[in-house]
Amino acid sequence: MKRKKTVLHHILAEKQKFEKRKEGDGMSAKDEFGTTKYVIYAEFEANGIVERPDVVGAIFGQTEGLLGDDLDLRELQKTGRIGRIRVEVHTKAGKTYGTITVPSSLDRVETAILAAALETIDRVGPAEAKIKVLRIEDVRATKRKYIIERAKEILETLMEQEIPETQELTEEVKKAVRAKELIEYGPEKLPAGPHVPFSDSIIVVEGRADVLNLLKHGIKNAIAVEGTSVPETIIKLSKERIVTAFTDGDRGGELILKELLQVADIDYVARAPEGKEVEELTKKEIVKALRSKVPAEQVITEIFYKGRNFYDVIKEKEKAKAKEEKHREVKPPAPAPVPKPPERPEPKEREEKIVKPIQQPRPSELDEFGEFIEKVKSSKESVALLLDKDKNVIAEIPVRELTNQLKERKDVYAVVFNGVITQRLIDTVSESGVKYLVGARKYNVVRRPVNLKIVTFAE
Repeated sequence: MKRKKTVLHHILAEKQKFEKRKEGDGMSAKDEFGTTKYVIYAEFEANGIVERPDVVGAIFGQTEGLLGDDLDLRELQKTGRIGRIRVEVHTKAGKTYGTITVPSSLDRVETAILAAALETIDRVGPAEAKIKVLRIEDVRATKRKYIIERAKEILETLMEQEIPETQELTEEVKKAVRAKELIEYGPEKLPAGPHVPFSDSIIVVEGRADVLNLLKHGIKNAIAVEGTSVPETIIKLSKERIVTAFTDGDRGGELILKELLQVADIDYVARAPEGKEVEELTKKEIVKALRSKVPAEQVITEIFYKGRNFYDVIKEKEKAKAKEEKHREVKPPAPAPVPKPPERPEPKEREEKIVKPIQQPRPSELDEFGEFIEKVKSSKESVALLLDKDKNVIAEIPVRELTNQLKERKDVYAVVFNGVITQRLIDTVSESGVKYLVGARKYNVVRRPVNLKIVTFAE
């Protein structure tokens, strides 16, 4: 009796092995995915009851000869370039649903062709069917993720077990002290140095790491923008303090600088050496960059308006300075020349040269609006004054409402505001019949109407 039971169990076990081998489950996960590069995941739906062997048979049968001998599934499986095809099925309401998994060691193009071929199968067993490829997974990407995570764990273990050097201990202590000095300023909780709340001048940098690096070298009045959009706290501070924008020497630093110059009242501009970031600068490089800062007005006119490079302007400035110092050292003071009796025509020519600039109308126009300029300058908010022909204030409005007001009113003779004069504003003002436009500075102005006079605070 025991003998019969043993034989029966053996026969059943062999039968199960045969069925698994036939259905595509005969290979273990290790054998299946050992050399696999990609895995095709697909789902199918059949209008009838079918089983796993029917699906596998349909895949081999209906793709045979479709893609040529090089991509024939049977040949690819024999050579090990395609692994065992796994099929999971379940039935519901007289229909069969399931998933198909095909491991592939072909390249990505051939794998994609093979995946597309699966979607041409329209029948499984006796039932109509539809197969849809969900995705193709790169197995190597998964392995890479595992390698990175595991390498991190190994490195952490190694660093914990290693005895740190004296310099590393010192740096760790200094870093902890700097982190404690770092404060959060404003409603946006911007990373800042401890002197920002009460310092007359501040340095605006890009991120938290830049603030920490400046703290490391004793500069404690830096505050970070923390992102591409300038926070309201920075805009408010720029109206109250002397602000130096200190950005990275890459494309990102240039973009943040452009936005700062447009929305905030920046006084000076400094940048890290070309291709470097503020967070990686040494103390000497930081001091040199801050000493070479350029007034914001010059940056707007020379760089953004004329299209010049910031670093070319700095080099030009350094060359001029070096040339001037060299000239002072080499050239001895010249003896005073004996004055010659001037001829009569010369004083007239000189007199004409002196008188000509005085005849220009621009300074008198600035004096004409001086009272209104001082008023908008002293305002903590961005405001605009609308004046009539008699220089009477018609309205005092926020700058953001200026465009809408000018479109509605036709009695405005002059506009005085503490913002930037842009091409878009000039077009709107000229259409409204305004004769004078007085602003803090100009930015990116390419054309100016004949009947409109533009005056800036610096002129």
